Amino acid sequence: MGKPKIYIAKPVQPEVLAYLEQHCDCRMWDGQGTASRQALLAELSDVEGLLATGVPINQELLDHAPKLRAVSSISVGYNHYDIEAMKARGVLGMHTPTVLDDTVADLVLALMLSAARRVPELDAFVKQGKWQRGKGLTDDIFFGMDVHHRKLGIIGMGRIGEAVAKRAVNGFDMELLYYNRSRRPEAEELYGAKYSSLEDLLKQSDFVVLMTPLTPETVHYIRKEHFEMMKPTAFFINASRGQTVDEQALIEALQTGRIRGAGLDVFDPEPPSPDNPLLKMPNVVTLPHIGSATAVTRFDMAMLAAKNLVSALTSDSPSNVVKELRELVKA
Repeated sequence: MGKPKIYIAKPVQPEVLAYLEQHCDCRMWDGQGTASRQALLAELSDVEGLLATGVPINQELLDHAPKLRAVSSISVGYNHYDIEAMKARGVLGMHTPTVLDDTVADLVLALMLSAARRVPELDAFVKQGKWQRGKGLTDDIFFGMDVHHRKLGIIGMGRIGEAVAKRAVNGFDMELLYYNRSRRPEAEELYGAKYSSLEDLLKQSDFVVLMTPLTPETVHYIRKEHFEMMKPTAFFINASRGQTVDEQALIEALQTGRIRGAGLDVFDPEPPSPDNPLLKMPNVVTLPHIGSATAVTRFDMAMLAAKNLVSALTSDSPSNVVKELRELVKA
């Protein structure tokens, strides 16, 4: 029996490609970034597996891929999967949990520290030559807010949320509240995390970190009424997905001083429009969706995605199938 045919919709590291070629008959997009939709659809008529990042796996794509058996995404999020369409066709979908948890958690702490201590704003101040002694400047114009011993509220206590909790409690002696669909007894025991209602978390926290996955139920999960519950001294941190927040409500909360600042790795849409008010606010730290963006982590994600795809196509025990599609796996 020949090797299963796969299409790789974006360039991958040589080691990842070599691994795939050991097990599969590979074709790969040779352009920059991810293959265009048109180019991708033209490649799918005979493939059994697809490796990609963020490509919408919907009815249109499935209609162009009659032999497709498995899709492996180089991401932990999988809101680009049309679960019902994939389930109807019996197509497995995989993702890459765990390997990026620590890297994303590092970035969440960086956003908290940068926003609270005004790092980008004061970096620009120095680089623009505004820091001059004897020019009437007093130290208080540089004041930020302490992170240590403050109260942190985490919305979405999954693996990344727990990695944030570990850093916040062990490194910064923060008090921790969390809101989640289910309680996390281990996090409560290890980090002293207190399970809270969403309302109480918002009212009490000095830093609110949103880490919920994007699903139909979490679109605009945080809205105007939620920002109105927060302290005027609080910072809002989003490293989940831009669509989980009503961005206009966030803008209004910042413009009116309803909250003190924000740290954002995600936007809706991405990239944000150049005239988005968030990009002009000195109290908002803005990053280009780089939660997992280190060379080591991106390599680990790509290799795990490759192994996921191979396991789905060559074994009866595929790894890291998203929970909504696990029923497709043979018992």
